[in-house]
Amino acid sequence: MQTTPKSLIDNYTAQGWWGDDTLHTLLQNAVSLSPDQLALADPQNRGDLVGGDPKRLTYSELETHADDLAARLFAAGLRQGDIVLLQMPNVVEIVLAYLAAARLGLIVSPLAMQYGQHELKQFADTVAPKAYIGIESFMGQPFAAEQADGLPEGCAMVSISGSEQAEAVDKGDYQSYMAGLSHDANDIFTICWTSGTTGRSKGVPRSHNHWRSSTLASEDAIRLAENAIMLNPFPFVNMAAIGGFLFYWLKVRATMILHHPFDPMVFLSQLQNEKVEYTIAPPAVLTRLLQTKDQIKAGFDLSALRIIGSGSAPLSPHMISGFKDEFGIDVVNIFGSNEGMAFLSGPEDVVDTSDRAWFFPRFGRAEHQWGNRIATQVETKLVDTETGAEITEPGQPGECLIRGTTVFDGYYQAPEDNASAFTDDGYFRSGDLFEIAGDNNQYYRFVGRCKSLIVRGGMNISPEELDEVIEANPDVIEAAVNGYADEVMGEKVAAFVVLAEGKSMTLDDLTAYLAEKKVAKFKWPEQLTVLEALPRNAMNKVMRSQLS
Repeated sequence: MQTTPKSLIDNYTAQGWWGDDTLHTLLQNAVSLSPDQLALADPQNRGDLVGGDPKRLTYSELETHADDLAARLFAAGLRQGDIVLLQMPNVVEIVLAYLAAARLGLIVSPLAMQYGQHELKQFADTVAPKAYIGIESFMGQPFAAEQADGLPEGCAMVSISGSEQAEAVDKGDYQSYMAGLSHDANDIFTICWTSGTTGRSKGVPRSHNHWRSSTLASEDAIRLAENAIMLNPFPFVNMAAIGGFLFYWLKVRATMILHHPFDPMVFLSQLQNEKVEYTIAPPAVLTRLLQTKDQIKAGFDLSALRIIGSGSAPLSPHMISGFKDEFGIDVVNIFGSNEGMAFLSGPEDVVDTSDRAWFFPRFGRAEHQWGNRIATQVETKLVDTETGAEITEPGQPGECLIRGTTVFDGYYQAPEDNASAFTDDGYFRSGDLFEIAGDNNQYYRFVGRCKSLIVRGGMNISPEELDEVIEANPDVIEAAVNGYADEVMGEKVAAFVVLAEGKSMTLDDLTAYLAEKKVAKFKWPEQLTVLEALPRNAMNKVMRSQLS
């Protein structure tokens, strides 16, 4: 499957921006150059997560295991272009699944571990997967088999055991098939899920070249040397881990250490014991670590760590300067999205640590030059949300529009959403508000979101989706949810309901109903307010801004 028009592929290829590398060829190159180097390491608590002892694989071993899994997927009937749902925690098997899929030419649609049957059914209805690949057990409980009811008829189930070695399969037909298989970097490799600018969960198809372009932005801001050591605590479900680690890791033939779920003490131990040079963490985590700097200095040696990526929420100038002053560690401010936003405020382009917290280089503007090569491969502009007129003066908030090598081609099977998500001249409407800033108008400053998404702990929650689920309760006449600020999670969910006459509802009643409907727990409201009516405007639309 390819979604990028040939004219655009030809243009980007002629410019030298897109090439022939896929995740599969990047692995082949790493194996060729560094076969005996440690490539991938399990989290130290693997046994508690999925069973078995923690694994540590060299690049040569990684290739062997990926090939074995690819043969198993082939034996399950999967062929090039087939879509598979993938749901696993951060253990070596999820990386092997990506590598095996790239080898076979499959399209991976990754799902967060928090998702249950409710979400699986939504995603499966959209992409019609040929298979579901999941972990057999998680945290001591059956997992993959429990998801079966959310899958369509005919969808194969590939359940991977964490504690036992998979049975060998006959590779005869598989090897013959692989001998005739050709890989194209413009083929779609992933369909990640996002609520996007229009509120509902939608699939975001991205090719190998899309991912390589987004990775380039990280390369030039983070600047890891070959054979570096990186620690990834983010799930492999979106751009943070796929673009920020998976492709980047192979590009520089790094050692990738995995972490799951987030545990500060385990995190710090891994940073020390593995001599990690680069990792990523949410702003709230970094702020907490800085607050305990004296204990950290006394208990851990972080001398190998030189750079940390952070984002998903505003960063504090004090936090960025604190990490530099106290630990000699640079913090890179990252603003990205599955659709292709790729703003990175790193130490080379934004030297001042205070500026780095607030501002992003205005990539994609001919009037400004930056060290990051991605700046020349995208175009950006701000437009007034009411008139659509371009904003060229500082201090005026506008929606950021972007087009270029990092930007996807449109949501999967969603023509109506795509009609509103893109301008006539091909810019993607990000739904994010920025303003022009800096002494020479060289920066963008993030202002807020046009969209109504609730972002809880880095996970996007669509209010419209939750409204619909809650309104299906026979005791509810109408419902609306909204986000409210929380110091730890960024935002949490509050529900507002109008009940049928004579009915009552507590928060426990509501969450029990959502549990029955298999709605992922991270979406559950943590506040409930019963109203006589929802606030509406003259167009009869619910005014979420008045729900608090």
